Amino acid sequence: MTFLNKIIDNDKKIELYKFEGDNFTNLPKDFRNDNAVMVCFLDLETTGLQKDCKIIEFAGKVAAIDKNTGELLGIVDEYESFNDPEQALDPVITRITGLTDDVIAGHSIDWEKVSRVLNQSDIIVAHNAFFDRGVMDRHLPLSKEKVWACSFNDINWAQRGFNAGGQEILCIWHGFYYESHRAMYDVDALIHLVTHNVDSSDKAVLELLVNASMPIYKIAAIGSPFHTKDLLRIRRYRWDPENKYWWKNLSLSEIDIEKEWMSEAIYNGIFQGKVEEISVTDKYKS
Repeated sequence: MTFLNKIIDNDKKIELYKFEGDNFTNLPKDFRNDNAVMVCFLDLETTGLQKDCKIIEFAGKVAAIDKNTGELLGIVDEYESFNDPEQALDPVITRITGLTDDVIAGHSIDWEKVSRVLNQSDIIVAHNAFFDRGVMDRHLPLSKEKVWACSFNDINWAQRGFNAGGQEILCIWHGFYYESHRAMYDVDALIHLVTHNVDSSDKAVLELLVNASMPIYKIAAIGSPFHTKDLLRIRRYRWDPENKYWWKNLSLSEIDIEKEWMSEAIYNGIFQGKVEEISVTDKYKS
């Protein structure tokens, strides 16, 4: 594990503090600043991880971020709600989230309020944007038009000295913990994490914003031999069951290296895959 040096005391002890998100500055809903970007940090709790899962809790918070320094200027708007899926919750979901059938019974998300929050944002950020965007796009057409970014994929945590990218462990390595797996608690912790003051490097949110503004490229191993599936999986390719190929996303600078690897490891010397550009508004669509 890698802890920030500043949280290790002279006796080599580490003291964590509990972050509850109650010290954010609240800004007026019409707040505007030429140096600020409006970021909606979003999290969902759902009935499961399958494509047809239902939302049981929504949380979104619009934060004004100084685009030059990464400083959190304040919170412009927010909305959270339980949502009754009209089915019994799996005991595993109750154990993870603490939510029960009785707690969420009769509640429903006000999608007009969700739209208000999203409309105030320049970008939407989730820690697993592939999942959260997939669910949101099914429920709200506005989501499909927005720019999404992923605080797991769009920040190179390894390069920053952290060898895992899960939100809970990253927060602990930054010196704090929180009540995880409840939507607004997760949102507050994510805001605190990416705007955290870190010695010797810029705030993570700046890297996130830069990467969010850049297109990505999808490389697909078309017609890859069956025996190469483990090589592709180890290299973090995903299987597309509909189109029946392995794929992953890359930055522009990674394309040539990946094509060379695929040529040698998958196609016996001649690249037979496919590379296509994905626009900033189509990133993380499922």
